[in-house]
Amino acid sequence: MASYDFNAPRLFVDVPLAAGARIALDRGQANYLLNVLRLKAGDAVLVFNGRDGEWKAEVAVEGRKAADLVCAERTREQTAPLDLIYAFAPLKHARLDYMVQKAVEMGAGVLQPVLTRRTQSTRVNLERMRSNAIEAAEQCGILLIPEIREDQNFDKFINGLEKDRLVVFCDEDAPVSNPVEALKKTLTEGGNKATKFAVVVGPEGGFVDQERALAAAHERYVRVSLGPRILRADTAAVAALALVQSVLGDWA
Repeated sequence: MASYDFNAPRLFVDVPLAAGARIALDRGQANYLLNVLRLKAGDAVLVFNGRDGEWKAEVAVEGRKAADLVCAERTREQTAPLDLIYAFAPLKHARLDYMVQKAVEMGAGVLQPVLTRRTQSTRVNLERMRSNAIEAAEQCGILLIPEIREDQNFDKFINGLEKDRLVVFCDEDAPVSNPVEALKKTLTEGGNKATKFAVVVGPEGGFVDQERALAAAHERYVRVSLGPRILRADTAAVAALALVQSVLGDWA
C-alpha cells in the first residue's frame, strides 16, 4: 500500500500550521475546493506551508462561496531541503513554466535565473515562477517550496558563491564522457565531501569562453557533458538535476 494519500486534494497555505489552527482561504482557494472539487463540510484536505510539515485539515464551509480549513493532525514531518541551487538562463513563457515545475520535482532548493552573454529572454516574472513552483509541489506531494531569487548577471552569481559549494557546470562543449564518473571523482576530492551544490545550465546558444573560464576558476568545480546530443534548455534541466541527485543528492 502506498504511504502517501494521493486521493486527498493538497493545498499550499502560507500560514503557521498546528493542531486546531483555522486557515482562512482566499477566494480562489475556496472556489477550487467548493465548486471545482465539490467538497463538503468535514471533507479532508492536505495542507503544507514549507515549514511545519503536512497536515490533514477539514473543510469548514462559511456560506456558498467561502470556506475555512481546520487542522486536525500532522501526516508528515517537515523534510530538510537539499542545499542545491539550480542556476539557469531564463527561457520564454511556457518553456520556463515547464522548467520551473521540473526543477521543483527534482528537488532544487533555490531557483536562480542568471543572465549570460547569450541569454535570449531577459524578463523574468518571479510571481509566475513562484506560482508554478507551488503548483508542482501541490501536485507531487513535495513539502518544500524553493526560494525564487532575483535574476543576476552570470559573473556576479559565480563570484558570489561560497568556496565550498560544488559548481556542476553543464556545458555542451565539454568532452563527451561519463558524467557519473566525473561527479563521483569530484564528490570526495581533497577528502572534503561536498554537501552544497550549484547546478548551472546555460542558454540555447551555450556559454562563451569567458563564462567557462570564470566558472572553472571557482574553487570547487566540475564540468560535465549531458551526452552526445544537444538538449533544449528545459530538457537539460531535467537531465542535469537527475544526474546530480543520483550521484550527489538525496537519491544517492
